[in-house]
Amino acid sequence: MTIRLYDTSARQIRDFVPLQPGCVSIYLCGATVQAAPHIGHIRSGLNFDIMRRWFEYRGLRTTFIRNVTDIDDKIIAKSAEQGRPWWSIGYENERAFTEGYRALGCLPPTYEPRATGHITEMVEMMRGLIERGHAYEADGNVYFAVTSFPEYLELSNQELDNLLQPSGEGETGKRDPRDFALWKTAKPGEPSWESPWGRGRPGWHLECSAMAHKYLGPVFDIHGGGLDLIFPHHENEIAQAKAYGDEFARYWVHNAWVTMSGEKMSKSLGNSVLVSEMVKRWRPIVLRYYLGTPHYRSMIEYSEEALREAESAFARIEGFIQRVGELTGTAGAVEPAAEVPPAFAEAMDDDLGVPQALAVVHTTVRQGNSALAADDKEAAVARLAEVRAMLAVLGLDPLDPHWAGGADRGDDLNGVVDTLVRMVLDQREAARARKDWPTADALRDQLGQSGLVVEDGPQGPRWSLGPR
Repeated sequence: MTIRLYDTSARQIRDFVPLQPGCVSIYLCGATVQAAPHIGHIRSGLNFDIMRRWFEYRGLRTTFIRNVTDIDDKIIAKSAEQGRPWWSIGYENERAFTEGYRALGCLPPTYEPRATGHITEMVEMMRGLIERGHAYEADGNVYFAVTSFPEYLELSNQELDNLLQPSGEGETGKRDPRDFALWKTAKPGEPSWESPWGRGRPGWHLECSAMAHKYLGPVFDIHGGGLDLIFPHHENEIAQAKAYGDEFARYWVHNAWVTMSGEKMSKSLGNSVLVSEMVKRWRPIVLRYYLGTPHYRSMIEYSEEALREAESAFARIEGFIQRVGELTGTAGAVEPAAEVPPAFAEAMDDDLGVPQALAVVHTTVRQGNSALAADDKEAAVARLAEVRAMLAVLGLDPLDPHWAGGADRGDDLNGVVDTLVRMVLDQREAARARKDWPTADALRDQLGQSGLVVEDGPQGPRWSLGPR
């Protein structure tokens, strides 16, 4: 068994060899909590949740760190704009992110550190960088000297002479305009912390280098994040950490964006789709299917039509599970198989090839449906066990307690709806028994207008939610 991953720093797919046999360490750049999350934000956490699940299926004990950036320029700007404390805005939106991850079935991280809880570690790192000649203080700011680090820009493959480094307001005293801030001197009315260089606050890039060092040590396996973070954020993280003396991340893995009209989903573009609103309109498990089943390096162009297609595709999987449940008494009695099919494992090992793995799921569902049609109970149950094993890896098993316990639909109304629908179906069956076909058809049509699909089978009629 060899898992292979596309390493951004190597610009190729590489065999994954863990630093410590039997273990894998992952640092994922998490939320900057100036606003509630849209589905583009949550995609990153979801993609790395699938990665983590696959590592764990393969027997690797995973340490997964996902940070929270709870202080930066955007949060401070929101605080001034709304007349609210910065920490109030940060905490409110951190909770929104947590709920978004939970709603879409992401496993909680091993640790989820906040930037403001690690000022001491950041000050220690800055001291070391200054002592080694890689950083300097000016006007109460501390800057990283990019020309002191020869490997700078190797991740993003840029030329230093052509670099335009983003700079924030108040970043004065730079020796080179390409240098970036590690520490920003305090401005009146803004949050600040004590440091050897006066009161101030950390730069965004410094936060992740310090937290990765604290929780994963000087070297770890995988650093992840969205494509938009390659420069400047990840480039600057590498410079800080390696100049400090850390080997840092051995693999760099980046997920693509969710786009609208070809543009990255972004609050600044006004095209964001908030998770809190989306889960009111779509079942969370369908949203997970939609966001998690394209390849993590492929762009997802958002559209209602694409979501409806995802809903229909997932309904075919659920329909098979429900039909086997009717045959066996309860689908939940069929435990997931001990191993996924070889073709599924081969796809997942090859740079987390979820689209190819999902094709194996649908092929197995079709085989299971054929077994049901042939009244081959044993084969149908075997296929269900395989389907459940594969869906568990993808976080999409509808029989998992997370989804089956009502988390998928918010309020657990499924039993209530089932009782009401059964009453109508009983009336329809009575009409069919007395050959009153117009009444039977009318009842079926009424259910269809309510968004329900009725299928007549050997065990009697069954209903399911139809596509939108």
